Amino acid sequence: MLKNWAVVPTCLPIVRRRCHACASQRLRASGKFRVNANHKLLDVWLLALCTACGETAKLTVLERMTVRSIPPELLDRLHANDPGLTAELLQDPAVQHQNRFALDWTDAWRLDTGGSDHLDLDVIDVAVRNAARIPVRPTRLIAEGCGVSRGEVDRLIAEGKIVSAFRLSGKLSGDFTFTLKR
Repeated sequence: MLKNWAVVPTCLPIVRRRCHACASQRLRASGKFRVNANHKLLDVWLLALCTACGETAKLTVLERMTVRSIPPELLDRLHANDPGLTAELLQDPAVQHQNRFALDWTDAWRLDTGGSDHLDLDVIDVAVRNAARIPVRPTRLIAEGCGVSRGEVDRLIAEGKIVSAFRLSGKLSGDFTFTLKR
């Protein structure tokens, strides 16, 4: 029986970057954009607040772009402080690289298994879909989804009762599948 599980974000992740005011390493995206016009050129920043002191930091989204080169839909989303756009930009590798930050997804996601009707089956094929490319440990997901400990999951992998074409050790941020044989 094929089961579909989903890793779903519950909130925006923490931005791991040094605060210029207090040296904290944790910023929370405010979901607001600042659009600044200098003649025909626009600068756009995503505003983030330090979790320790509350100081505002600006994460550069666009620099010195002509107004005509920005799609009108994007400009509308920026002016409307679109929360979906905030999530997209935080996960954009180019924005992360330009602003030298990483994301901390701790406590910012949940696993949706669609119910526990699969726990009594002898063989389960599971397809895990990662909605936001959140880096998670497959062994943790399997343990949480099947209601067993991570040690038990490691034992089942060693015994060949959990098999996958994907590496289940370490972290994955994409979709993967596995089969559990009890």
